[in-house]
Amino acid sequence: MKKIYVGNLPYEVTDDDLRDMFSTFGSIAEIKLITDRETGRSKGFSFVEFDDESSVEGALTMNGQDYKGRPLKVSLAREKTGGSGGSSRSGGRRSW
Repeated sequence: MKKIYVGNLPYEVTDDDLRDMFSTFGSIAEIKLITDRETGRSKGFSFVEFDDESSVEGALTMNGQDYKGRPLKVSLAREKTGGSGGSSRSGGRRSW
């Protein structure tokens, strides 16, 4: 696994902030800062993928570290499990 979850981020955090924070552990392949579709504002969590697995161990040491007054939650990212991620409701009524 080369991807980590980073939670409890301040809403104003940027991709560049995350790159600065985690690039010390190794080369970063991708950063995915999760944002609200309507406002574009960060939802307070992100996924960081490294080029190699050895970088992940170092990055996990950031768990609990203070970042702008908030203790970070850093863990291995879990694979998505089924589902579309959206609601199956349509206006509160089911059509059979």
